[in-house]
Amino acid sequence: MRLDKFVCKSTELSRQEAVQCICSGAVLVNGVTATNESMQVHENNTVLLNGVRLTPRDFRYIVMNKPASTVCSNIDEVYPSLFHHLNVDKVSELHIAGRLDADTTGLVLITDDGRWSFAVTQPSSDCCKVYRVQLSRAIPLEAIDGLIMQFKHGLLLQGESELTRPAKLEQVAPKEVLLTITEGRFHQVKRMFAAVGNRVVGLHREQIGEINLDLDIGQWRYLSKSEVASFHR
Repeated sequence: MRLDKFVCKSTELSRQEAVQCICSGAVLVNGVTATNESMQVHENNTVLLNGVRLTPRDFRYIVMNKPASTVCSNIDEVYPSLFHHLNVDKVSELHIAGRLDADTTGLVLITDDGRWSFAVTQPSSDCCKVYRVQLSRAIPLEAIDGLIMQFKHGLLLQGESELTRPAKLEQVAPKEVLLTITEGRFHQVKRMFAAVGNRVVGLHREQIGEINLDLDIGQWRYLSKSEVASFHR
């Protein structure tokens, strides 16, 4: 992680205060004065601040059932931040691993571990995300097989030149489907159904990887060690 973040995670200093300490020459990395706050350091490096060795706090891994009309942001925007539902210290250090639109509900992962969230969100990780989708128009029974094949082979979204990655579509009811994707393009689920002449009127994420949603709306919990490790398998 960046040196300034390492200092912040090991002390009660703000980022600005951490940068000031680094620029003043008060921080040593493996015995050498470090004055570049963006320098990359690791947990096994010896980092001293004014002669005292720093040990970063443990990373946090949280799952939440996101309410509607909240935003996946650390600050309020048109809608309030979902972090209002999270009662933990140093919320500003946390970020969302795979954001949802304001009107979308369901499973979000929250962490302060950048490398872990990268593993969750990168398409190359083949991490499955399962959405329950409510549609404005019913899918006729005779059309579902063809639609399943379209999603499996990939769709060309408006304004893009590459097909979406293979997706799994399962019909639950005439106007309700489960959609499994392994990428997270901008408004992807809504744009996929727009590409086949339908419109999403309700969207709820039920699963990411091996983690299923087991919380009421607005509730959250810490992930278990095995759940955290599941993204590196």
